[in-house]
Amino acid sequence: MASDRRPSPAPEIALFVEEAGGDWHTSRLVAALETRGAKVTVTTLSRCAFDTAIPTGLDIPGYNGQLPDGVFVRSVSKGSLEQITLRLGILHALATSGVRVWNSAPVIERCVDKSTATFLFQRAGLPTPTTRTAEGRVTAQTHAASNTPLVAKPLFGSQGRGIQRVTNASELPAPEDVGNVYYLQQYIGPTTVDKFEDWRVLVSAGHAVATMKRQGKGWVTNVFQGSKPNASPLDATMTNLAVRAAAAVGADYAGVDLIRDSNGELMVLEINSNPAWKGLQSVTDVDIASRLADDFLAAVARQKHST
Repeated sequence: MASDRRPSPAPEIALFVEEAGGDWHTSRLVAALETRGAKVTVTTLSRCAFDTAIPTGLDIPGYNGQLPDGVFVRSVSKGSLEQITLRLGILHALATSGVRVWNSAPVIERCVDKSTATFLFQRAGLPTPTTRTAEGRVTAQTHAASNTPLVAKPLFGSQGRGIQRVTNASELPAPEDVGNVYYLQQYIGPTTVDKFEDWRVLVSAGHAVATMKRQGKGWVTNVFQGSKPNASPLDATMTNLAVRAAAAVGADYAGVDLIRDSNGELMVLEINSNPAWKGLQSVTDVDIASRLADDFLAAVARQKHST
């Protein structure tokens, strides 16, 4: 007997990327989502708008005034404070309108602000290097006078850009280089002389998916800065810390950076709510785009079912 159940319509997915055309990650995600039956529109948040002439109030390219079922955020893109505020506002509005957003605006806001992320790690009881964030060079100099060596990081930044090792207070960056906000974190040196390494763990939907060890010739171990990704097994401690770090900020998916202190104990360094994974994919057998697509589409389906 033929079933009288009609097939569910293909989920409409908007993929927000850095710029039109996308990149390696975009093509991987699009292929994984379309293989699973989704209809994907690739666009940028910079092309979206609020518009009160549209019933939904939102103009998302490709949707003619309607809204997608889900949004996967690969990038918010660089811009002025006003531009970033507008783009995050679009994400807030999409979520308010019932669209499943991966990751949501609040998560991105928590992760992009290193001080908030570090605060949430501490609240969750996660081991993390001692960190102080405050305004003003004088305050920073007072802290540095008795707490060096430190790492000064831009409050907003990624891929190792703009970070600086501080061995005395005179080496602090100029106020204009850091927006007069000093994020100063305890420097964690190599456990073995000249062996600079840390770990990136990719978390999706509450599970650690894959990890890599990043090794460099200098203390900045980001792959973007020239460090080499190496295969590394996921152990129970790494898994626990990475999953808890993602949960602390509420992330659907994230890249969590871990480092070992002088006693060999793992600590949480940072979290990225829009992580790249090209380097990680080169050293793991896990199809990362497929795993992300599966987890994301499952979340979209759950939200559609609940509304």
